[in-house]
Amino acid sequence: MIRSPISPAWHQVRVAHPLPFNIRDADGTLLLARGQVIDSAAQLAALRERGVWLDASSNGATQAQVWQASREQLPALWAQCMDGVARTLRESARPQFKAALDDAAVPVLALIERDPDLAIFQVVRQQSSPLAEYGAKHSVHAAITSRLVAQRLGWDEPRLGCVFKAALTMNISMLELQGWLATQVTPLTALQREAIRSHPTRSVQILETAGVVDREWLDAVARHHEKPDGTGYPARMREVGELPSLLRRADIYTAKLSARSTRRAMAANRAGREIFMQDPADPMNHAIVKEFGIYPPGCFVRLVCGETGVVIKRGPTANSPIVASLADRLGQPFAEPVRRDTAVRDYLILEVVDEQTLHVRVPQEKLAAMAPD
Repeated sequence: MIRSPISPAWHQVRVAHPLPFNIRDADGTLLLARGQVIDSAAQLAALRERGVWLDASSNGATQAQVWQASREQLPALWAQCMDGVARTLRESARPQFKAALDDAAVPVLALIERDPDLAIFQVVRQQSSPLAEYGAKHSVHAAITSRLVAQRLGWDEPRLGCVFKAALTMNISMLELQGWLATQVTPLTALQREAIRSHPTRSVQILETAGVVDREWLDAVARHHEKPDGTGYPARMREVGELPSLLRRADIYTAKLSARSTRRAMAANRAGREIFMQDPADPMNHAIVKEFGIYPPGCFVRLVCGETGVVIKRGPTANSPIVASLADRLGQPFAEPVRRDTAVRDYLILEVVDEQTLHVRVPQEKLAAMAPD
């Protein structure tokens, strides 16, 4: 179940019309099920006064909510929906897990389609959360990346859906361990090494137990650490396949963008360069750089004019995105962010900067509203 504020969707709640979604109390108790009819204006007013929530678990309602929300509301929807997917992944042993995962994935897919630049922003500017939650959140970031890159590669819709689900679940057997490793400062133990090596096989077993029968999905999870030269694991296979190859790259790329207790997150331009230089002729590596750009949304930069800001939208080329300038050349914050087109000579990007050096914080809602042309 994913609870979302009902305010963006109140216009869909009408007297004498079937509800397009479930409505729940603050504690999650179901008050009205999708399809039920509100009998009177008094009942509708009572719901408003009570402070109810929208249950964004059904496909149609969630898609409608995403597409009807204002741009300022999208970052909040991203946070809620990503939390919902992460929570579902951590509950893989519960009954009906596959159905719950399908429901939780729908709003994320809708958000990606609604605004790919804002989707990339979520991957690059990973919201601060306990490192213990790293495993589940990393799975969502890898799934977003896999979906976007697969689209750029021209894959059809069935394969897009498959690679997204496979990315979400490739590490499902070691989510807790990933959280531990994100905070661990000592070398891996023998048991941890074995758990890492066996996790593709164990993830497949969890999925099969949950009722997944899609062979392409299962094979992608089983092989996402295999390499064509036979140095991968767990089976040292050489015949890997496109889906697991993309998962491996998305896994590596998004991991570089994540902080650990022992290191800071890698700058996005450096992460992209490292992926690309592994094999510049590889179409998947090329597609990652083309999709995210050299300076992807969420990347903090300094312009030649001295201003500093954050990338909010990709541009016509990999190195000419749209930037929201936040501070002037002396480091003084602007009263309001200023939109800059870095294809213009005066606003070319000079370098990537660490977010910590910029003492300005602007709500993501405001940045999202600045992105459209």
